[in-house]
Amino acid sequence: MDAYEEDSGAPPGPNGSTGTRLPDQPPTGAGSRSDAGGGSRGGSRSGEDAEGGAPALADHPAGEGSAAPRTGVAALSPRYQVGAALALAVVGVAACVHLLMVFLSLAPANTVSKQHGKAVEEWVYPEFEQNWKLFAPNPLQQNIAVQVRAEVRMKDGTVRTTGWTDLSAQDGAAIDGNLVPSHTQQNELRRAWDFFVATHTPDNRPVGMRGALSEQYVRRIVVMRLDRTDPTSRAGTVQRVQVRSSTTNVQPPKWSRERVSDKPVYRVLPWWSVPADEAAGGVR
Repeated sequence: MDAYEEDSGAPPGPNGSTGTRLPDQPPTGAGSRSDAGGGSRGGSRSGEDAEGGAPALADHPAGEGSAAPRTGVAALSPRYQVGAALALAVVGVAACVHLLMVFLSLAPANTVSKQHGKAVEEWVYPEFEQNWKLFAPNPLQQNIAVQVRAEVRMKDGTVRTTGWTDLSAQDGAAIDGNLVPSHTQQNELRRAWDFFVATHTPDNRPVGMRGALSEQYVRRIVVMRLDRTDPTSRAGTVQRVQVRSSTTNVQPPKWSRERVSDKPVYRVLPWWSVPADEAAGGVR
């Protein structure tokens, strides 16, 4: 007999057909099973897997029932969060101090710069020096090359004098054709020489404390470069170095009637003794 029996006593339907009586069972909700004894299954099943009968996870709206995963600093343990906060604070304070020092070095003389001028100079010079040459009304029309030679004590006790090494030409070769040249190749040697010239008289006498500092800066750079590129300097110990500049005028265009000399003009500095802590390629 079918699960659904016709009830002879049921009142007829609107069209005159005999009604049906459902078996006594609790009402089922939408999507529940209506099969008996492994019969057909009607509707969709949201509580069981279609294959093995495993319960399926109910869909929950985002943010309900589970906390969002923590990211960034919030994902760290409290101990590391404190360390990260302290590190950020130190970096922030250092950045503010640096900006203040650079500002004081460029601003007109004032009470603060007069009272703490030495501290400002020690912080800014020579690595962070700023100037206004970009806006000069008469741009530089000369090529200036910095060259160096050295007296090197060899392992057998003899002393050799190297030839002149053009450090500016080395930087130029490294920059030429390089889409992303380094800041060191572009500016280190050039800015060091500008710093030296600005703090020395034409006869190479230092002016104030910054003059002595510029000599030390140039000396360290040339000794470091010799140790990298000069075989003789690497084979022995550099005792003294001598630096010179070669200045050549940029030739005017062909259509110009201006005539300038194309011969280089040299500015030769005295020999500088190299301290022991710099002799092996600079301070490390």
